[in-house]
Amino acid sequence: MAYISDATRSFENDPEAAPFINVEREMLRSHGLEIRELPIATTPLAEVERILDEADGIYVAGGETFDLMWVLRSTGAAELITKKVRAGLPYIGTSAGAVIAGPDIEAVSLLDNPDIAPELPDFKGLGLCEQVIIPHAAGTIPIFPIEVFAETVRLYGQRFPLMLLRDGQALLIDEQGTHLI
Repeated sequence: MAYISDATRSFENDPEAAPFINVEREMLRSHGLEIRELPIATTPLAEVERILDEADGIYVAGGETFDLMWVLRSTGAAELITKKVRAGLPYIGTSAGAVIAGPDIEAVSLLDNPDIAPELPDFKGLGLCEQVIIPHAAGTIPIFPIEVFAETVRLYGQRFPLMLLRDGQALLIDEQGTHLI
């Protein structure tokens, strides 16, 4: 599994974030998956392509959505990942990794701060799914109270096809269609 952790780079030296950062890796390993670290910001694009060619799937970790999108687009990896996934390489994204799979990331502006990536020219996502994913939507995480999600729907619900996901839910897209699981 090619493991892209760039969404965590803005807080990887924060000791309070360490458990959050490592939980995804440990979960994948506990399911018997071998992880190949793939830091997009520091890996040449040709090496990214080689690693993806050898991988059985891509896992894009959670963290800062706007910084993640900026890294992927500024390095050319966004186009490469999109091409590989459309050619059949499985894609798993959690939190920010799920958000960027959609057509647009603007609607998570109340969860993550777009100012972290001032060079990002627009809010286009990878376009791997039609829905704009809004993660953590149960309102049970103190930094993301339920009022944030109500305001997100109010501000963006008419412009985007929002898919609010609670922790523990996923959007599975396969040959049979799109399924909430």
